[in-house]
Parts: sequence; structure tokens; C-alpha cells
Amino acid sequence: MKLSKYEPRRPAAPGERKTTSAMIASLAAEGMPTKAAPFGHALVSLAADRPDIVGMTADLAKYTDLHVFAQEYPDRFYQMGMAEQVLMSAAAGMAREGFTPFVTTYAVFASRRAYDFICMAIAEESLNVKIVCALPGLTTGYGPSHQATEDLAIFRGMPNLTVIDPCDATDIEQAVPAIAEHQGPVYMRLLRGKVPNILDQYGYKFELGRAKTVRGGRDVLFVSTGLMTMRVLEAAQELENDSIDCAVLHVPTIKPLDTAAILEEAGKSGRLVVVAENHTVVGGLGEAVARTLMINGITPQFRHIGLPDEFLDAGALPTLHDRYGLSTRAVCQSVRSWLG
Repeated sequence: MKLSKYEPRRPAAPGERKTTSAMIASLAAEGMPTKAAPFGHALVSLAADRPDIVGMTADLAKYTDLHVFAQEYPDRFYQMGMAEQVLMSAAAGMAREGFTPFVTTYAVFASRRAYDFICMAIAEESLNVKIVCALPGLTTGYGPSHQATEDLAIFRGMPNLTVIDPCDATDIEQAVPAIAEHQGPVYMRLLRGKVPNILDQYGYKFELGRAKTVRGGRDVLFVSTGLMTMRVLEAAQELENDSIDCAVLHVPTIKPLDTAAILEEAGKSGRLVVVAENHTVVGGLGEAVARTLMINGITPQFRHIGLPDEFLDAGALPTLHDRYGLSTRAVCQSVRSWLG
């Protein structure tokens, strides 16, 4: 029986230590290498030669890894308090004065609470503000107040805004200098804390606006972004045991979309095309890829792994990933059913 999210928690037994897995559960599989705070350290490294870079946050430096920058450059760090609209407006002002602000908060607060301020103060003027947001999609178990399941759909519709969804520590480290170099506003999803690091094993290099084929395969093509690239790479290894050969096209830039790479890979006949994203099935990468294929006359067998169009449950993160189809096990089960 499904439990209510409002059901009281079971009290700890004598001597039992209760843990909070909902917020801090690692996205890394057992034995997977990780890096601590790749965003914060990459920004510190970049700022050494870029005096224009400043860090700004809405009371969430510790939880977006911006505290690493604040410790190194306290005179270039601005704590704006719990006021996301003020944060975005102040960042716009800093950009107008020639600075390159890196602004951090949670993805829900940027996309839902500060949308109009980002649109009018930053995007309309194409100002050089980099908005980097933690807890994208289903990366916390704290429920709808903190689960930014629709942020890509919201920001894909905003003119002038580049949208990035990195997979791992390698992606984040390489994306930071790339978005700093890019002229104009950027929204980047952020994995924080101890972030899995897997793409370096594939010789991957981040390029703004480019999708990359990380792995080849004859039976299935995964078109994935964000942490789901990590999941489908794990799934591809597991599915080898069933003699299912999977390719992976990683799409870290959601807007502008690398339509050429998608059409080239999806146009190879005989493969099931599966888009996988840590986002609602409405308005994200899946719909963008489907539109690209349809208007160009490419019609492979097509499936979509994403979050349902609903407010999600609260709970332990691994349990939620299983429930909503984002875990490696769930991905494998889906692919087997589609090919069976």
C-alpha cells in the first residue's frame, strides 16, 4: 500500500541513529569515483585570471558549492539573503557594470519564483549573467517544494537564454569556463557535493552547443542529458549481458539544441531511440528531440524516459528514482520491455 507523504515518521528505536537520505543521498553507484564541489573549485580556478567574475547567492552558498568561491574571494562574494528576485535584479546590475556574475540558488526558486525577473532584467537585455542552480529534477526527496521537475520546459521558452544540463563532475568543470566565455545569459543545472565522475573514462570534452556520442551501439540509441547520461551508461553495460548493444548520445546543451548530431545518430536505421532525462516528459529534451525528428522526416521507433506530469512524492531518493523510472534498474527494465 502506498503511504501518504504526510504520514508521521517512525520514531527512532533506542540506540538507533536516524539518517536523512532524502536530501543528501549520493547519485553515485557503489564504487563510482566522485569529486567534491566541482563547480565551486572550477569557479575559483577560473576567477584567478578573471577579476570580472563575482559570486552571488540567495542564502544557499553552502548548498550550491559557492561557499568554496566565497572562502577564496570574500570581497567578490555577495550574500543576498532569501530574496531571489532581488538576487537576479542585482546580478543584472552587476552585469551592466562589466562584471560576470555567477548566481546560485535552487532550481525551483530560479524557475518558479524569479522567472519574471530573469526574463525582464537579464534575458531581454541579453546580459552576461550565469545562473547555476542545484536540485534540478528529481535530485532531492523533499517533495514538490524543492523538486524542479519542469525547469527545462520553463527556461527553454525564454528567448536569449542558453540552457545547460551537465552529467557529472567532468561536465561541470569543463562547462564553467565555457559558459563564462559565452556572451549572454546562461541557465545551468547543478549537481553539488560529491559528484560522480564518469565521462572522463570516455575521453569526453564539453563543448557549448554540441552533443557528443559517448558510446556506440547497434540496437538502441540513448539520447540523454544530465544525470540520466550517467544512468544510461550504466544501463548500457548491464544490457550487454542480454546481448543488447546500446549507443549513448549525451546532450549537455538543451538550448541551442545540436539538431545535426541528433539527426545523424537517430537517422541510422534499425535502432530504438530512447530519450532519457531527469525532467517531466512535458517540454524538455524528449519533446525537443521528437520535434526535431518529425520535422526532418526521421521516424525511428521512439520511446521516452522522464518524470510523469504530476507533483512527485517525498521520500528517500533511491526509492523515488526506482518509482519514477530513473534508476539504472528501471531503465534496463524499460528497454527490455520495449525490445521484447
